[in-house]
Amino acid sequence: MNAARKSIARGIVVETVSPTELLQVLNGACSPDQAQIMASGDRLKQMLDMFGIFDSLQDVATQRELPLPIRQQAIIQFTRAAPNHWKSRKLLSDDQRIRIRRRSMVFLDEEDDSIANFNKLSVSKIARQDYPNNWPTLLNDLLNVIDSNLQKRYSSILEDLQNTLVLRRSLQLLNAILKEFAGMKMLNGIKTMGNIAEQLRFVLYGYYSRMASTFTATTLTPQTIDSQRIFDDILLSHLVYKCIVKMAVWIWNRMDKLSLEERQSYQSWLEDLFRNTAVQIKSLTELRKTIVISLGDGLPNQSSRTIKALTKHIRSMGKFFRRMQQLSHQRFVLLPTCGDIILYLWSQVVEATSGPQELIGDSDEVAYPLVFLVQGMVLFKDNLAQWSEVRKSGVHNINSLSQDFVENAVRLLVTRFMPLNSTDLENWMADPEEWANTEGKEDDQWEFEIRPCSERVLVQLSNQFPRFVIPLLQTTFQQVARKSNLSSFCSLRLLFASIAQPPTDLASVVQKEALYCAIGRCAIRMKDAIPFDEWLEHTLVIEARDTNPNYPILKRRIAWLIGKWVSESCTSPNNPQIWATLMHLLQDRGTGSDAVVRFTAATALRECIDTIDFSPNVFAPFLPTATSELVRLIGEAETLESKRRVDATLNTVIERSDSHITPFMAIIAEPLPHLWTTAGEDWLLKGSLLVTVTKLVEAVKSESTTLGGIVVPLIRESLSPEGTAHLDEDGLALWLSALRNTITISAVNGAPALKDIFPRAITLLASNLDLLGKITSIIESYFLLDAPDILKSHATELFQAFLAALKSDAVTLNMKDMIISLSLLVQVSPPALWGEAMHTSGLFNHLLMNLVEGEGNSLFLAEHIYLFSRMVVADRQLFLQLISAASATTSQKEAYLYNGLLDQWWGKFDNMSEARHRKLAAMGIASLVSTGRPEVLERLSGEIFNIWLDVFGEVKEALAEATIPEDSEWVASHLVSRQFRNVIPSLPLASPTSLKRYWELDEPLGAYYQGSEGTPEYERRKVVYECDPVRTTQLNVYVSARLREAEGICGPGLFESFLKTTDPTVLKQIQDALLQT
Repeated sequence: MNAARKSIARGIVVETVSPTELLQVLNGACSPDQAQIMASGDRLKQMLDMFGIFDSLQDVATQRELPLPIRQQAIIQFTRAAPNHWKSRKLLSDDQRIRIRRRSMVFLDEEDDSIANFNKLSVSKIARQDYPNNWPTLLNDLLNVIDSNLQKRYSSILEDLQNTLVLRRSLQLLNAILKEFAGMKMLNGIKTMGNIAEQLRFVLYGYYSRMASTFTATTLTPQTIDSQRIFDDILLSHLVYKCIVKMAVWIWNRMDKLSLEERQSYQSWLEDLFRNTAVQIKSLTELRKTIVISLGDGLPNQSSRTIKALTKHIRSMGKFFRRMQQLSHQRFVLLPTCGDIILYLWSQVVEATSGPQELIGDSDEVAYPLVFLVQGMVLFKDNLAQWSEVRKSGVHNINSLSQDFVENAVRLLVTRFMPLNSTDLENWMADPEEWANTEGKEDDQWEFEIRPCSERVLVQLSNQFPRFVIPLLQTTFQQVARKSNLSSFCSLRLLFASIAQPPTDLASVVQKEALYCAIGRCAIRMKDAIPFDEWLEHTLVIEARDTNPNYPILKRRIAWLIGKWVSESCTSPNNPQIWATLMHLLQDRGTGSDAVVRFTAATALRECIDTIDFSPNVFAPFLPTATSELVRLIGEAETLESKRRVDATLNTVIERSDSHITPFMAIIAEPLPHLWTTAGEDWLLKGSLLVTVTKLVEAVKSESTTLGGIVVPLIRESLSPEGTAHLDEDGLALWLSALRNTITISAVNGAPALKDIFPRAITLLASNLDLLGKITSIIESYFLLDAPDILKSHATELFQAFLAALKSDAVTLNMKDMIISLSLLVQVSPPALWGEAMHTSGLFNHLLMNLVEGEGNSLFLAEHIYLFSRMVVADRQLFLQLISAASATTSQKEAYLYNGLLDQWWGKFDNMSEARHRKLAAMGIASLVSTGRPEVLERLSGEIFNIWLDVFGEVKEALAEATIPEDSEWVASHLVSRQFRNVIPSLPLASPTSLKRYWELDEPLGAYYQGSEGTPEYERRKVVYECDPVRTTQLNVYVSARLREAEGICGPGLFESFLKTTDPTVLKQIQDALLQT
């Protein structure tokens, strides 16, 4: 039985691991019996919470007499858990930590790579936490091992395998530690890394200098390349170099944060490292090339291993240059011999094209590996600015590249690296969809692939040397366009003589495709040099319709070219020839076309449509073909990624075509259910399909009412338990769009109705805080469509959901939006439908107590007052009943509730900034006055008169044809002396047109419409706004009528008593305001 150990945390008892049981469990985990593996795995999870488990696991891993699988399982479990719980006092004691640190060095001569690698990973993560405070000897211990074994290695001519193994493990561990500390961002970690770099940079640099000195033309030869010692020397040198590079890059990135003295010291070291690396990469590249060419094909295994190791080492030098260039291009170009080494690497690209094709390949064993050439191209591309003709200052650059150099570079790129090669064409034929998808990704992969990289180099050449590149491409284009002989144009005669005539053979087609690619990549520079519309009409249109079986290569590039020129605003999209050509390429399924052409045409279509100058009217004649063919292509696509890409084009077509898409609504909608079903769990495709339906709904607007048969099921699916984690936002966007654009929530033609899914909105309102804002907007849309119907069916549940959301931890903005939604509901529905449910749900009680107790910021509480104002204006007796019921439910006296309500009404009045809100509050308080409640009338002479006077002074209104009450003389003569004893006659309410509102803005604030512009909901909101009693009621008439009602309830004597303390000046101002017309 395991012993128990009491944790420092009081009351917690932690079991201590049993080494014997642990060994049994690890043995079971490596058993061939699946049941035993499962049982052992479960027990091992439990044991990972035992005291001493990490010490025991590492101890098992060190016992080399145990079976290897058990040791591997032990080190794996240790590495996965120990670093994350290294500070735990429940699982580890200080003595155990010391043993673990010391024991980790035992693995430096471990023969099993997996065990050594896991140890390397765990030590680096523990070092991150312990070095230098708790593990101060770590680096010194490692350096001692490395130093002693290096001395032993280079002092003997005999190969010692154990010595090599220890060196390899030690350097790999040191590299992992440096990588860990180089990635630290906190100040202590940065300081520690600085100390490490200061301690190690010269030491490791000395090691590498000594080791690299053995790489000479006499030691690295075709005869010695199969030597194990040569391989080990290269490998160990590479590991040392990686450590140096990690420190160098870290220092380089922090140069501007160093003191002047530190910067000078580090700059000198970095320049020396860069200079020697430049020398070394040249030397090793030439040695490697000589050896590979000499040995030819079919390298022996050991020779192959050595060549691969050497290639990897050379590539790491190029990576070092590239990383420095990325971190600070400005400082990079100032490094000594920088320009020379970049031009040398470019010279290797040039040299590679002058030899046999088989010397270039995607392999480490050829003379010119593609990865090496790409590396040189990338460095060359990003360094071209330093050789441009004119510097940024406007001064002529004396170090500029010559015209011959630039033209030769263009020739080389377009003839050798930009054309599709045999591998490209084989991949095209093997899997057209995948090939098209890969080609369509304009991402950072260009830094690692020769053809995309060469295209970017050409673009940069055209940017830095437009005086050379653009005329070159222009002249070539003109010669090809005229189909004349190019022999007189010496710079490119070898390139383009073969394609001056319409190409028919595969080689000529491929070469012409490269030229079109060049023109497309340089579109911005070429737009003034090439008459694109003429070229399109006389050449591209013809080639796009050619049935030559090799022409899919050219047609695909034509589609891409059109998309590139239009999307970069180099030609207008409103050219019918553009659309006719793309439509042909999109629908052509005959000889001379294929799936790649169609998918590329679909992408180009999206790029052309999604431009500022796009005209739906010009595109309208091509819309039937575009929609039907895109829907067809989605169905034909075999991969989900292809379906998504084509669907993205369809979405753009729908969005930009606007109402023109309406006649084709059924064509788009009909196949969507099948596409949805076949998408399975490809949530990205399903999300794209939801966007498609959303765009369609937004485009056809009120016509979308007939789409309930597809909209409602898709909303249900997207918000189902399986789909909500992936599709909730897209589903809610479709839901909101459908509501804003429909004209009814009832069923149409027997299809599912939008009102059928309203219960789901109620559930989401109560439970989904993340999307509460969107859900509130959806519920508002329901209110605007048919609030009475919603309340008849769901009033109580709806208000309970509002209550749950208001009681949650939702952000204040969402809380405020919910109160605004309730205000809208009160405004557009009869009080009889919401009054009782407000009470039974507990919502009114919550809102009232929230306001009375002042729970929330001022703007949030002001929204409560607007809501209560609308309620009391709509039905003051119902409002009194709600307060009375709240008094009974909350066990608070009515007087307390009224006084708290009125305190907030007065206290938050200054927080009401909009004139219509202040008028609403004034109308609400007037309705409360009309109830005759003594708590209200007691404040009439003070707070309430002040509110009215404030609003009267701000809100200037008049009837178009003024109506004067017949007994206005009574008002003048009795207001002061008789205190409203007689009846004040009512004035007729004004209509929105007859009441002139001097206080009102031309339009409500944009937030009122909530982004519904251009939809039927916008008109619904506008009607609600136009018919708002705040706009249709003249305030002074309304107030005078409410005062009369209050006097009628109280009686003249009692009513007069409430006005005794009123300042005469205030009464005179009230009198004047009420009589104003």
